[in-house]
Amino acid sequence: MKILLLGANGQLGRSFLSHGGLGNRGELLPASRDGILHGGRQALVADLADTGALEVLLDAERPQVIVNTAAYTAVDKAEQEEDLATLVNGYALSVIGGWAARHGALVVHYSTDYVFDGQASAPYTEDAATAPSGAYGRSKLAGEDALRASGAAHFIFRTAWVYSAVGHNFLRTMLRLGAERDELRVVADQRGTPSDTGFIVEASLAALDRWMAADDLGRERLQGTYHLTAAGDTTWHGFAEMLLGRATERGLLARTPKVIPITTSEFPTPAKRPAYSVLDTSRLARTFDIDVPMWQSGVERVLATLSEPE
Repeated sequence: MKILLLGANGQLGRSFLSHGGLGNRGELLPASRDGILHGGRQALVADLADTGALEVLLDAERPQVIVNTAAYTAVDKAEQEEDLATLVNGYALSVIGGWAARHGALVVHYSTDYVFDGQASAPYTEDAATAPSGAYGRSKLAGEDALRASGAAHFIFRTAWVYSAVGHNFLRTMLRLGAERDELRVVADQRGTPSDTGFIVEASLAALDRWMAADDLGRERLQGTYHLTAAGDTTWHGFAEMLLGRATERGLLARTPKVIPITTSEFPTPAKRPAYSVLDTSRLARTFDIDVPMWQSGVERVLATLSEPE
């Protein structure tokens, strides 16, 4: 079985590669936008903004599973580049989905809490009404809709507040700033669930294993949209306080900076952030028999990785 990994240089793609699980389940074909993996190894070239070349790649490699971790993720920049964001996050999924439907392939795709308006007060279920408030969310919802409409077998995993030991993310930014400053001002009126890529990879592999073991009727029942985050919730301020305190205890920081809570209005951004991004993961846990960990355990795991000698 051939497994095509799109976006292999992103933080989720790199987590799939370092985990090794996809390669244990078939012939893994990593692809990046420039054909070079982090560290200099060669990869296939797959730029989701070049959908013609993307279809040529699919015809040449003919994967049975397409894991799409590639995306346009510049949330604020998307407000000025919505056409490009929609091409990468939306239209490219119609190309991938259409090819997969014609060739009987499975598409594993990742979406976002930004498809919701963020005005809820209880965790969003998969069937909650979508109402993105910005260009990034609209582009990701367009991708979900395109993949469903394609008729391809698929998993759409909505996740949120994603971080890892690599790449650009909130945890790494806080560690960098925490080493430079005595005080940090962090938004305390947005609530969500920090989710480490290690758990996202493990849950995705559990779903893939269940898919591979199922018959045609079982696969039909398994496919669809799932919420894939850690358990529990916090604010960005709470996330920062926890990770910085534990980082100091592990010796990653010389001292813990003071974390001052601020409001969203005190930290304006071009794109509106959801005030409430907590996703209900009960369908994921029930369907794939997954024990969803609390978000704090993911922080501990990533900090442990960063504490390891190089």
